[in-house]
Amino acid sequence: MTTEKLIVKNLRVRCVNAPIKRPLATASGAIGIAPLVLVDLETDAGITGRSYVFTLTSMALKPTAGLIHEMLSVIKGDALAPFALEQKLQKRFRLLGLQGLVYVALSAIDMAVWDALAQAQGLPLARLLGGEVKPIKAYNSCGLGLMGAEKVALQALELLEGGFSAMKIRLGYTTAGEDLQVVRAVRKAVGDNVTLMCDYNQGLTPAEALVRGRALDDEGLHWIEEPILADDYAGNALIARDIKTPIQIGENFWGPHDMQKALAAQACDYAMPDLMRIGGVSGWMRSAALAESAGMPMSSHLFPEVSAHLLAVTPTCHWLEYVDWAAPMLAEPMQIKDGHAIIPDRPGNGITWDEAVVSKYLAD
Repeated sequence: MTTEKLIVKNLRVRCVNAPIKRPLATASGAIGIAPLVLVDLETDAGITGRSYVFTLTSMALKPTAGLIHEMLSVIKGDALAPFALEQKLQKRFRLLGLQGLVYVALSAIDMAVWDALAQAQGLPLARLLGGEVKPIKAYNSCGLGLMGAEKVALQALELLEGGFSAMKIRLGYTTAGEDLQVVRAVRKAVGDNVTLMCDYNQGLTPAEALVRGRALDDEGLHWIEEPILADDYAGNALIARDIKTPIQIGENFWGPHDMQKALAAQACDYAMPDLMRIGGVSGWMRSAALAESAGMPMSSHLFPEVSAHLLAVTPTCHWLEYVDWAAPMLAEPMQIKDGHAIIPDRPGNGITWDEAVVSKYLAD
């Protein structure tokens, strides 16, 4: 443990196209690989903080990596103080706009800063933030894309591995009847004791969402996620009032202010911020406070390695979304036991790279 003031020395940024074990088709597009930007934030004390962001398309890898690297000129030589660095970067880029790739880059740096700070204190991130290292309830989100009832039902059985008792189905087939058929096929395959969520990935109009939501209301789904455009808070509020099944949104909140707007509009029953869009660890902590004040159950979106630490200190902790998309790049991938994510009891967020694998999948 060091009590010395740490200084930001350098940022190392790399792009990889990581393989995905189960390619995923959604109502808004297919995900066949995981384009990741890997970040190493080096300090003057030799401590390196690590993070990664998921750009969804390889076309966004180099622009995102470039932004992150250029931000070094703003913070190089500064003390490793997450909130101070966050405010300095936000002020520098506010006129350009704190959304999109700019905010993704800011979040990547924030996560790496917090990792370095936790390592410097010799504490897991969860403990640095005042919480405990404990198992976090997780659902398996590594599949169940748009591929028809028969194939989805077979894959659902695979997703029970690791002791999972919850999983998410992607919907948005041509008809409401097909959606219903898929949900029932999965339920028949996994049984009544498995929790099922579904996700439309913003694929419906409000009118169609009402029709399909009503059709699914008696299927015992834990939530319906992003039925319509994520930032249509009025439309989501209408659906949340009309549909019995809880409505989940949040992965497309750009910072805590978006979450505040959604909560004020009563646009959802549950919220699930995404670390690279909500503002990293700093943005998450503010969002968790908003969720607590609203009595809003709060889940995570992607980035399970860091999200698990943050859910451990979230008062309204709900579910961790587990995906294994970054696992091939990690020297010590996240462990799942009895359907729970196991937070590693070591300093920082637990991320270290498997350099041989990283080298293999470096993007051109």
